[in-house]
Amino acid sequence: MNIPSPALVTQRAVQRLPRIPLLLLCAAYLLPGLFGRDPWKGADITAFGYMAAIGEGRGSWLTPLVGLLPPDGPLLPHWLGASFIVLLSPLVEPPLAARIPFALLLAATLALTWYSAFHLARTEAAQPVALAFGGEANTVDYARAVADGALLALMATLGLLQLGHETTPELAQLFAMALLLWGLAAAAWRTALARAAVLCALPLLSACDAPNVALAAGLIGTAICARSADTPMRRFAPWIGASTLASLLLTLALEHARWRWEFEPNAAQLFQLGRLLSWFLWPVWLLVPWTLWHWRRQLFKRHIVLPLCLALVGLSTCVALGGSDRALLLALPPLAVLAAFALPTLRRSASAAIDWFSVFFFSAGAIVIWVVYAAMQTGVPARTAANIARLAPGFKADFSLVRLVAAVAGTLAWLALVRWRTARHPQALWKSLVLPAGGVALAWLLVMTLWLPALDYGRSYRPWVQRIARHVGQNPTCLAAPDLPRAAIAGLEYFGGWRVDARPEASECPVLLRPDADQKAAPPSLPGWRFVARERRPTDRNESVLIYRRTATSTR
Repeated sequence: MNIPSPALVTQRAVQRLPRIPLLLLCAAYLLPGLFGRDPWKGADITAFGYMAAIGEGRGSWLTPLVGLLPPDGPLLPHWLGASFIVLLSPLVEPPLAARIPFALLLAATLALTWYSAFHLARTEAAQPVALAFGGEANTVDYARAVADGALLALMATLGLLQLGHETTPELAQLFAMALLLWGLAAAAWRTALARAAVLCALPLLSACDAPNVALAAGLIGTAICARSADTPMRRFAPWIGASTLASLLLTLALEHARWRWEFEPNAAQLFQLGRLLSWFLWPVWLLVPWTLWHWRRQLFKRHIVLPLCLALVGLSTCVALGGSDRALLLALPPLAVLAAFALPTLRRSASAAIDWFSVFFFSAGAIVIWVVYAAMQTGVPARTAANIARLAPGFKADFSLVRLVAAVAGTLAWLALVRWRTARHPQALWKSLVLPAGGVALAWLLVMTLWLPALDYGRSYRPWVQRIARHVGQNPTCLAAPDLPRAAIAGLEYFGGWRVDARPEASECPVLLRPDADQKAAPPSLPGWRFVARERRPTDRNESVLIYRRTATSTR
């Protein structure tokens, strides 16, 4: 039984988004943050620490160590960054070399999301209804317009910004999920390539420490293909089933099989989860319910059920892990595709609300960024400059003409985009997501140019290591740091060039670093150790370390 489509789309509404502006928008999204910065505190520096240890020959490819500790996660993403460090050394600094393959993964994720929406929009159930007097949208043009909307929706999501520009295993997981989505979406169109894609995607998820996601997505994909009314899709079921089996065997071989449930259904965690979803999934969480309601009669058609089920896998994983933003990252490509199918049915009032919110929100954000930049460079406004000095003591702003020109160009492009969108009334399907995606790209570009030195000072371990170096010198045999977080240990090894022993057992190192749990209390006396100094990160009052030296008479 053919159910009428809710989409009424004319040929004028599927005009093509100009490719040069689209590519420039993607470049403004991908390139800022790639150059001119250190690995930042947290998972970014931790993952990079293992990549640098391998790439610089300080660790084995099979057993890399940071602080003499093995990695918690899989080796495959670390091998990826380390390979580029080896290939590009000494022409390219290790942080940049390690970021390049992950930037390529993000670019591939954007492309795969576009092609996934394109193929799903070409299915019969996704087509707009035929108009009585003709003039309905051409199939390929309609699919291209929906795909443009999906790409814009993915770039507009706030959650992808920072996590998508790190060198962490989650970005490889994101790519694998996008590859799986494309493989299932293109199964009826690109049979051989789609088979290869799904055969790679699920084992890649398992190898990147997401075995439960791989198993759930594989079972769901197999069920969708097996129950499909399309013969090519039913024939595809054994391939996704084989990929699921391969990922399961790989999980058992790597001994990654484990189940974690960290969610507690109390008010505090529910509030935290709701807050995470509200900002992380902006603006797709506005459009996905619209899609599900207007396409409810086609809910079990492939263009809806496939991205919906894969999105639920990512959302369920996020909930199971107690509101993990990195797990929620996996839901973004399928949610972007779902959001794109809201565009053919979106009312003009809803589209206008999204546009005006984007104009005011991102324009106000751009003004704030420029004001803070002026305060950093000139000291005016004085109150803003005083707040910067208080939040980042010791920071000295430097001027870069290249960064300034890029920021000015991005701001002028934003003003031109706002003028185009508000002065005209374009009928293109993708028009409602141009301003959200452009605003996110503008904010990221401005922050990664105008604020980059301050952010690097605040989020890098380099200033902290430089402070510690004043007390321990440049050439101690090693540093004992048994209780420091792994990110700090990676920072000590890379920025300080020291050999760090973070094992809990006794160490022969002449210098000991211990977390400073109570900065107001006197440092504890340790038998055999002499207290030297207390140092904290300049921009984090809660992260402080106590430095001790071994006494001459002590023995271990």
